Amino acid sequence: MIELRDIEKTYYSGNVATPVLHGVTFRIERGEYVAIMGASGTGKSTLMNILGCLDKPTGGEFHLDGIDVVNLDDEELSHLRNEKIGFVFQQFHLLQRTTALRNVLLPLIYAEAYPDDAEDRADVALTAVGLEDRMTYRPHELSGGQQQRVAIARALVTDPEIILADEPTGNLDSRSGIEVLAIFKRLHRQGRTIVLVTHSDDVAEHADRVIVMTDGTIAEDRRVERPRDAERENAERTENGEQREETVT
Repeated sequence: MIELRDIEKTYYSGNVATPVLHGVTFRIERGEYVAIMGASGTGKSTLMNILGCLDKPTGGEFHLDGIDVVNLDDEELSHLRNEKIGFVFQQFHLLQRTTALRNVLLPLIYAEAYPDDAEDRADVALTAVGLEDRMTYRPHELSGGQQQRVAIARALVTDPEIILADEPTGNLDSRSGIEVLAIFKRLHRQGRTIVLVTHSDDVAEHADRVIVMTDGTIAEDRRVERPRDAERENAERTENGEQREETVT
């Protein structure tokens, strides 16, 4: 789904060059749940902007679902974002004077063609995050966790294949954060590709794979093994072993 090869990113201010990313290379397969982790200043937000087609690298190759992103113009990038990607940010970015339903409708309002079933889609998206009884509420009438769930519904309304979440629990209390992470887990189980940027070990461990960044490079890329995963693998090995033994007998 996502393939980066030797990605470089340098920002320029006059004659001053500030390199941020240095030869970043990795792949994310369709349906994976990946956390990109690192302290402030490691380049993870810059990487997120590139993954979300909000910015272009200054070197390297980036393919999104087989599409060469680096050579797209701004209009093509915008179309690709709207078609493939849903964004969730630390700041909820909701319009304060309108309802949850209208906030969720925004990506469809700005789409190339407003779909006839737009309100039905927004209804389904809000129901999917447990806010079917809050559709007419304005952001100031919702808790922080509920506002983030509206933002997730807004990301879902275009039915994207990828959800990019940048510190989605950063402004939430621990209980609301757990609820939001549970939604991401459920979306992952439904087949969506989830890429989550965080500085928190606890949040990263909810993913199935963790990519750790240090000074603009990939320092570690590991799978997260949970007890139930190990138990399942042991059971499968035992079952396979028993089957082989029966075959031999």
